[in-house]
Amino acid sequence: MSRWEPNARGRLAEAALELCGERGYEQTTVAEIAKRAGLTERTFFRHYADKREVLFGGSGALQELFVNAVTGAPESAAPIDSIAAGLQAVSAMFVGRREYSRQRQALIVANAELRERELIKLASLSAALADALRRRGVAEPAASLTAEAGVAVFKVGFERWIAPAEEREMSQVMRESLDELKAVAAGG
Repeated sequence: MSRWEPNARGRLAEAALELCGERGYEQTTVAEIAKRAGLTERTFFRHYADKREVLFGGSGALQELFVNAVTGAPESAAPIDSIAAGLQAVSAMFVGRREYSRQRQALIVANAELRERELIKLASLSAALADALRRRGVAEPAASLTAEAGVAVFKVGFERWIAPAEEREMSQVMRESLDELKAVAAGG
């Protein structure tokens, strides 16, 4: 083992993405990921609960950022505009990470176990956003509907942003996706 280097979490995530891309998710082991990152299996499990989680390591930070932006939106903001603030905030997390996001999403799409984990993470995000909206005074079912709409915009916007020909910033794609949802809801 070489001398200590910083960013073990990031190195593990990068190693996992590389190995899964080369061999496939099912054929990649935690031991191989740790070795590629120059770390031990024990270090892997200090940072991630299991092999699936290494590909979802940023979801907690994304959820926290999204919820904090919704919570911090001006009191006068409509619920959907609070969600727009959250979409703008999370877009900043992805600056410079389009290629990584494309590779990661290709792995998720190709594996049922990872698709299931992604759906669980999105459901958790929706519940957290609904809770944040309720704390802002938004009644049900508006809080849950707005949260679900926000997650749908995030999911669709993300898929558009990682499309091969897409070059625009994520924030722009998210704004356009939200505007399209608003137009649909208004009967357009």
